[in-house]
Amino acid sequence: MKYRIRHEIRGRIRLHVEQKGMTCREADTLLYFLETLPGVDTAKVYEQTGDAVVCYSGEREDILQALRTFRYEYVQVPEQVLDNSGRELNRAYREKLIGRTLFHFGKKLLPFPVRAAYTGYKSVRYMARGLKSLTRGRLEVEVLDAAAITVSILRADFDTAGSVMYLLGVGEILEEWTHKKSVGDLARSMSLNIRKVWLKTGDQEMLVPASDVRAGDEVVVHMGNVIPFDGVVTSGEAMVNQASLTGESLPVKKEKDGYVYAGTVLEEGELTVQVKQTSGSTRFEKIVTMIEDSQKLKSGLESKAEGLADRLVPYTLAGTILTWLVTRNATKALAVLMVDFSCALKLAMPISVLSAIREAGAHGITVKGGRFMEAVAEADTIVFDKTGTLTKARPTVKEVVTFNGRPPQEMLRIAACLEEHFPHSMAKAVVNAARKQGLDHEEMHSKVNYIVAHGISSYIEDKKVVIGSYHFVFEDEKCRIRPEFQERFQQLSDEYSHLYLAIDNVLAAVICIEDPLREEAPEVIRGLRRAGFTKIVMMTGDSEKTAAAIARGVGVDEYYSEVLPEDKARFVEAEKRKGRRVVMTGDGINDSPALSAADAGIAVSDGAEIAREIADITIAGQDLGEIVTLKQLSSLLMRRIQKNYHSIVGINTALICLGVAGVIQPTTSALLHNTSTLVISLKSMRDLMK
Repeated sequence: MKYRIRHEIRGRIRLHVEQKGMTCREADTLLYFLETLPGVDTAKVYEQTGDAVVCYSGEREDILQALRTFRYEYVQVPEQVLDNSGRELNRAYREKLIGRTLFHFGKKLLPFPVRAAYTGYKSVRYMARGLKSLTRGRLEVEVLDAAAITVSILRADFDTAGSVMYLLGVGEILEEWTHKKSVGDLARSMSLNIRKVWLKTGDQEMLVPASDVRAGDEVVVHMGNVIPFDGVVTSGEAMVNQASLTGESLPVKKEKDGYVYAGTVLEEGELTVQVKQTSGSTRFEKIVTMIEDSQKLKSGLESKAEGLADRLVPYTLAGTILTWLVTRNATKALAVLMVDFSCALKLAMPISVLSAIREAGAHGITVKGGRFMEAVAEADTIVFDKTGTLTKARPTVKEVVTFNGRPPQEMLRIAACLEEHFPHSMAKAVVNAARKQGLDHEEMHSKVNYIVAHGISSYIEDKKVVIGSYHFVFEDEKCRIRPEFQERFQQLSDEYSHLYLAIDNVLAAVICIEDPLREEAPEVIRGLRRAGFTKIVMMTGDSEKTAAAIARGVGVDEYYSEVLPEDKARFVEAEKRKGRRVVMTGDGINDSPALSAADAGIAVSDGAEIAREIADITIAGQDLGEIVTLKQLSSLLMRRIQKNYHSIVGINTALICLGVAGVIQPTTSALLHNTSTLVISLKSMRDLMK
């Protein structure tokens, strides 16, 4: 690719691409290429000028050399990046705005009768909207717009009527663009998260990137996982939670020949799905639908502001009539009609919420709606699961103690073969340990059954194999320890968490897993307390001794040990009945009931997919400090909504007063009103944390 350097400072280069015009697709391809280059921190591409800005911390010459060898056709860009980049949307609305403006001012060259006829024709649409609102028995902003245009036309002031319609049209374009852009930015941040899936090849299952799957392939979906693609069930039977798409509160049974949708959750059972679509009507579109569901998006403050906006319309109309009755001046009365509170309130408030959710995404936090940010802002109680949340998300296997005389490697291989099907931090520790030791394993077991918060059972060579907690292996499954190994069992270290593996109801091995406290956890707890949480609780299925040690180390207010999933949910409900606002944080399938019960549920992304899907908020998991950031963002969002409300009411009240006093004309009122709405909306799109 040929280019020239237009401007350069240390760590930043502005380049101009030497080509005749740049399409949106080419700009997106170049941007993707730049962002994936080693040493590039951020990049922007401007298709209208053919420029690219690169901020880098790597070697300058390496980046320039890569650009010299760049060819659009050589770059493999994920299709969803090109289809949903938002660049085409921005160009389309920019052209709409320019076209509308050029036409408005250009038509002034036409003879007056032609302009008047055209203005009268265009006014019919606005009058029809106003009449439609009145026939529904509602006084809405459309009534104000129709009244302002009608009064201007009756006064033969066609220029004012035309200007009002032009400003209203510009406002509609800007409102539509800002909403679609905000929704699109948010949906992209939530949807472009490629995960791995189990691809069925013959009798084997292979873990592959989701991007490698094509229509017609078969994927296996295990319990607790999100269904990655739309498709037809070819085998298996399962209960699928479709609430995120259909709103159904109860899981739906799916079996052979049934159709499943991407983004739904497999709660019980297992399915093999033949993929019908890997793009198009998939995750992105479904997330957009979810975002545009106003009940999921709106915070309480946002809803109150919009309700107030509708209630203010009759007062604006009454103020117009009163002004005319007192002054007998139609121009002053018209100035009141030109200003309404509804437009700004209904545009700026949702944009504030969408922008805050997008900003949270930049910090590795995915939020499914504004009301959940409001819940976090108001919350005074936070409950943590221990394993994988307060402790490190990647626990490690320290030792495998055998109780049947067979090699530890063989026992670890069997355990990994079972555990790899169920993504949980403890299961991942076993799988990773087997991989590091080069212990490859075939799918030698029969169907794997997962018992929530207990363990896994299956059959190998007609022998029942179970792995899980002490309660599951010894109390539920009634497994025993050989007498000659009793002393070894008693000497197991208490500093580790234990997974018990039994074959044919006899203990075969104990896998000792180190699950140390996250280094940042104590500071995060202190940060949450400073941010406004007055009660911080830890709940775990571990023993009292382990739970007490972790609780002391992290500094929580209360802790509960040896709890089951339903115990966590009952605790959350009990706190809510006391009038407290509760946030639950967890990473496993066993945390799902409590995540659903809380005012806001936060899932750690390294955990089970069902937890991520059910939770209202997901954090990346590398740093628990993201929860402190979430609390700060949520509080700042509530302040911004309140500030916007006061600004909108103050500015528009001032414009009405100036219009009534005769200081400004109606068209000036409309211009200033729309300008203030745009400015407040654009300010609402700025990051809160800066």
